[in-house]
Amino acid sequence: MNEQGLSEKEIFSFLENAKSEDTDYYRVLSSMCTHPHKIAVEAHRLFIEANLGDLGLFAGACRLEQEVVRMLGELLHAPSIVVPSGGSCESSVCGYLTTGGTESNIQAVRGMKNLVTAGKKGFKGVPNIVIPESAHFSFDKVADMMGIEVRRASLDSEFRVDLSSVESLIDINTMGLVGIAGNTEFGQIDPIDKLSEIALENELFLHIDAAFGGFVIPFLEKPQPFDFKVPGVSSIAIDPHKMGLSTIPSGALLFRSPSFLDSLKVNTPYLTTKAQFTLTGTRSGASAAATCAVMKYLGNEGYRKNVHYCMQLTEKLVTEARKIGFEPLLEPVMNVVALKVPNPDLVREQLLERFGWNVSITRIPRALRLVLMPHNTLEDIELFVQDLKKVTAEI
Repeated sequence: MNEQGLSEKEIFSFLENAKSEDTDYYRVLSSMCTHPHKIAVEAHRLFIEANLGDLGLFAGACRLEQEVVRMLGELLHAPSIVVPSGGSCESSVCGYLTTGGTESNIQAVRGMKNLVTAGKKGFKGVPNIVIPESAHFSFDKVADMMGIEVRRASLDSEFRVDLSSVESLIDINTMGLVGIAGNTEFGQIDPIDKLSEIALENELFLHIDAAFGGFVIPFLEKPQPFDFKVPGVSSIAIDPHKMGLSTIPSGALLFRSPSFLDSLKVNTPYLTTKAQFTLTGTRSGASAAATCAVMKYLGNEGYRKNVHYCMQLTEKLVTEARKIGFEPLLEPVMNVVALKVPNPDLVREQLLERFGWNVSITRIPRALRLVLMPHNTLEDIELFVQDLKKVTAEI
């Protein structure tokens, strides 16, 4: 740090130089995040100093968080939702805002473990959870942090979790199951209704990672079951900072039962509230304001238009790719495409080096992974396919 401070002009010159090193979302076809809506940006600025870790000092920001969780509850077919107040949960369904899917997944599994332990289930070994092979890498962090075993069920031919594989992995040490509603690599939705039956039959918790799909699936023309309408679903992760068009970091974790949230309770004697249920202490009230503002501004109709636009881009990409001889691994369920191309790793490298396109690769099988977001345009898709044709022709 300097002995004397720099001028405002010097500071912003420094910042602008750093900003120039960031990748603009132009020609990005690999990210599940996008430009936040301008309404969200302005709301974020207004509440930049609000700390939801000390709710009594920021009653307005707290009320906005409660409103967001209520709206998310409606979206995900929960009967009613509130965040904790005064160290208790006041409704049958509870939730709070997180930093994103990773924190939400950690807390969901932590809740499973605490509840199972409180119920004095007789483990004969290391506790485990069963997740799909397509699950997000955040579950590796869960295993490391909590000392549990993560068992990975295989996928079927459509890249959904194989139910027989799930059943084969359940034993006396299993705490719960995880289903993915919009997996990161393929945009596929696991058969949540069938997972629910398995969970209920075996008296297991069922957590749904809908970090990406939560703001997509409800607005598709033919939405698949994935939320609290499915009776066995215990908790859901959903990220407003992805297709919800809020600012980063804006995630959310919702629970069916107050007991689930209560299992995460930690006393906070020196704050204005008696307890916290969150993983982080200091939390951004700005994210709550941003999410509340954009959800109220867009409403169901606005989000429906947003998803429709992204699906138009998706259909355009698949159509144009087929014209040059490339098929998707599966017909897109949402705005994610896994495209079969020769030598995908080299194609990815060449698309970036020669044309500036940021794309990614699926793990198994190797394919070009493309995410169609609101920052993309139909013209972008046409240019991308032209450049893809040039690169693959040479390879």
